[in-house]
Amino acid sequence: MTLHREGNTIMISTFVGLLVFNLAIKPFLANYGMIQLCFGIASLVLLGLVIQFFRVPEREVIGKPNEVLCPADGKVVVIEEVEETEYFKDKRIQISVFMSPLNVHAQWSPIAGIAKFIKYHAGKYLVAWHPKSSTENERTTMVFANDNHEVLIRQIAGAVARRIVYYPQEGQSVKQGDEVGFIKFGSRVDIFLPLGTKINVALDQKVTGRKTVLAKLA
Repeated sequence: MTLHREGNTIMISTFVGLLVFNLAIKPFLANYGMIQLCFGIASLVLLGLVIQFFRVPEREVIGKPNEVLCPADGKVVVIEEVEETEYFKDKRIQISVFMSPLNVHAQWSPIAGIAKFIKYHAGKYLVAWHPKSSTENERTTMVFANDNHEVLIRQIAGAVARRIVYYPQEGQSVKQGDEVGFIKFGSRVDIFLPLGTKINVALDQKVTGRKTVLAKLA
């Protein structure tokens, strides 16, 4: 397991801030050792939570050309037929994966191919499960395409998340399971698949990025 580079500034700032805080209160609590200990433990817990958020476990990618690997860790909260209005402009199967602050927050390419379409949108910060979050929140749409298929994933910021990071540029080749982005602190990823795709997951199922096979393309 490694720590993600997107968290370097936040982790260092958190460590320094907590250290300064504990040193600053020490003179005022000189006669209250138990309270000092409680503040110290709480600070370590908070620092540990921040560090674990930016963890990136090592995972072997084993996928087939017609399989759609899950692009994110989390829980499946939506499986439905919808009208995708930004890129495809037709009906697609939408699968949404909600990521809690305890999940790994990196995103990976669901298929091999090229990054055919990339577009970032500034927006609101509604809670990630809100129906309008996919069209009104800060988000990035990425379409990955090969000779046979196109799969759209959309990074959506949540109420706590304030920054979405994406890495591919349009026209760039990607392998299945390549890291394509990161969302900071609580969020969701939508995946749009062609009608007729065989879905391999169910609502409320916990899924693992780069490992869980979401679907098999026709």
